[in-house]
Amino acid sequence: MSEPNVDVVVVGAGPAGSAAALALARAGCSVVLLERGPYPGAKNMYGGVVYGRVLDDVLPRWWEEVPVQRWVTRRSTMVLTPTQALTVDFRSEAWGAAPYNGMTVYRSDFDGWLAGHAVAAGAQLVTSTVATGLLRDAAGRVVGVKTDRPDGDLRCKVVIACDGVNSFLAKEAGLLPRADAHHHTLGVKEVLALPREVIDDRFGLRGDEGLDIEMLGCTRGIPGGGFLYTNGDTVSVGAVLQLPGLAASKVRPEEIIADIKAHPAIAPYLRGATLKEYSAHLIPEGGYDAMPVLHHDGLLLAGDAAGMTLAAGIWLEGVNFALGSGLAAGRAAARAVAAGDTTRAGLASYRRDLESTFVLRDHKRLRGAPGLVLSDRVQQRYPGLIADFVESVFGVTNPAPKPGFVRLLRQSMRRHGVKMRHLVADGIRGGRVFR
Repeated sequence: MSEPNVDVVVVGAGPAGSAAALALARAGCSVVLLERGPYPGAKNMYGGVVYGRVLDDVLPRWWEEVPVQRWVTRRSTMVLTPTQALTVDFRSEAWGAAPYNGMTVYRSDFDGWLAGHAVAAGAQLVTSTVATGLLRDAAGRVVGVKTDRPDGDLRCKVVIACDGVNSFLAKEAGLLPRADAHHHTLGVKEVLALPREVIDDRFGLRGDEGLDIEMLGCTRGIPGGGFLYTNGDTVSVGAVLQLPGLAASKVRPEEIIADIKAHPAIAPYLRGATLKEYSAHLIPEGGYDAMPVLHHDGLLLAGDAAGMTLAAGIWLEGVNFALGSGLAAGRAAARAVAAGDTTRAGLASYRRDLESTFVLRDHKRLRGAPGLVLSDRVQQRYPGLIADFVESVFGVTNPAPKPGFVRLLRQSMRRHGVKMRHLVADGIRGGRVFR
């Protein structure tokens, strides 16, 4: 059998792959980081917020060099009907100072920055190269990857698959189960250009302050939600839509974005904006119970390839879990290489490490969140119920006396087909999920 070319091959130079390569290079392993795009971040669609706490121990004072668009100092949650909007808005000056809480970024910049750190530590970045399959030895253990380059097979001791939600390597290894459409959503996004000073004025921001708006009730009853994020001189607007609901609706995803942009609570923010980009991306949202097996003889999965996106309504996070799982995968692979045991047993510390950190602890604790957040009542009934109740509370009925809150709530419940037992059941379920 041919000798390995390197210790580890990491497939995919997104946040998970670059974090894995960085950890490996720092541990003294020889590592090749394969990227199918012409540069890291060239093919990525992302419309959200990156949370940097996972970077604190990896890149000290990372905030002084990261290619940030804006530091998120405001977080808003909007409950919408076609004519109503209820917003819970939170602002914190602490989030606008080091070490910061979250940031909006362009993935083309962020991914290149992180991959650059991996290269500086000793990793070899190879772009415009597709890993087309796995190499195995006579016993079936993974010993490298095939690529689309002539004579481009790469032999190694461990492969770390960070090749995204439809990981072909994980499928070939038999680790990724048959896809369940109920566990996937489609993220669609438009990037709209506005002058920086206009964004500051309309959203009440100053300097590098940014706003993150999450929306419920804006998807025509399709399970999912909407979002709006401010960048330096652009605004990202989009939606995340569950696949079966989207298919059944016969609605095009760009129609949902058009609805969001035209909503009376959103349209004034976007007046005069011009479209720069439209993109779409599949997202694994099945949570803890839908994750594949994470390790095999000579193979580890991280990031979206491992289904590590936390879609819990309150928290919509992916990049921080990609970073955490990538770092853990790199460290586990380095230990296995040093010990001379890259079998399934030799790589088992990866799962144990994830279970001791936020990556799997958060996913496990919130395993019931996707089912609750995407349920029929939460998606189709509660937005209207909540908006009608609040409107009736703030409405002035003089000369008639003001009705009591319980009466107003019961009226809204009847109007939207919700019974008290539904509220109690969902309240108990939510309490268990978010305990």
